[in-house]
Amino acid sequence: MSFKKNLVLPVVLFCGLGVVSADVIQLKDQAALTGKILAEKSDSIVVDVGYTVLVVPRSAISNISKLNGKAPATTSTVSPLLNTLPQFYYSDTRAAAPRDVSSLVKQIGEAVVQVRTPEGLGSGFFLNADGYLITNFHVIEGETEISVEVYHQHDGQLDRETYKQVKIIAINKFHDLALLHIEDKNAPQFKYVTLGSSDALSVGDSVFAIGSPLGLERTVTSGILSTKTRELEGDLYLQTSTQINPGNSGGPLFNLAGEVVGVTNMKITFGEGLGFAIPVELVKNFLDHRDAFAYSADNPNNPYRYLDPPGRTKLKTDVK
Repeated sequence: MSFKKNLVLPVVLFCGLGVVSADVIQLKDQAALTGKILAEKSDSIVVDVGYTVLVVPRSAISNISKLNGKAPATTSTVSPLLNTLPQFYYSDTRAAAPRDVSSLVKQIGEAVVQVRTPEGLGSGFFLNADGYLITNFHVIEGETEISVEVYHQHDGQLDRETYKQVKIIAINKFHDLALLHIEDKNAPQFKYVTLGSSDALSVGDSVFAIGSPLGLERTVTSGILSTKTRELEGDLYLQTSTQINPGNSGGPLFNLAGEVVGVTNMKITFGEGLGFAIPVELVKNFLDHRDAFAYSADNPNNPYRYLDPPGRTKLKTDVK
């Protein structure tokens, strides 16, 4: 849950390596689509992006590639296929040997950040070295001035650095997720996390969180997975006994392999050890289809990106 001034707490309080094989269609406007190519025509390509099927004109395409390295057949109207797109996030669904929390925090702690706005504070974590990070939508909702505080490790010491050129890339307010990007010119390569699988978890498994509850940065709390299928307002959440408080919003919930299995976002106000996290599978789906959730300054609270309608067909008339 985010930590905001004059926050009124409701009964449920919101808390502030391999990618699935898919085809990637790079568009000329710098956007990209990720999905499965169902059909290729002389003037268009039909793509299944998971929630709908899109027909993309070839005139709008600059390049096509496959994340698994196998390129689809093309015609001469499309540029040669280049497998040059980097992985946007790193994921491993294989079971990994558990480790102690202390050593994991030393290894992955730099990847967890504080997300600040003029009205509050939340947490987040890096997905890759290029400065893309996940937080909760409610942490940055209605905000345009966002900064990210990163703790860089130098000679065994952690030095806090604040980055103020932060761009909102995509939002999904229904699942309370936001994708941000640090665009400061002096930004280094960042430490990042690996996304695990909440499906592979069992009730009773140990988990831990890193965040900034009540502004107390880099606080580590641990607990167990209480249930995997807690329904709240029609959505399923991971319930955990790990302490979650305002300021933890958008921070990672880790398994004992150091992989993110959820994004902490809320708790029951009048109770202890009743925290909740968004399953990481929803995070992966959001990232895989991030162009559909692209942020628009013209409509900042819109959870979807709508395609422009086709131009009206011009009727040719002959006047004699």
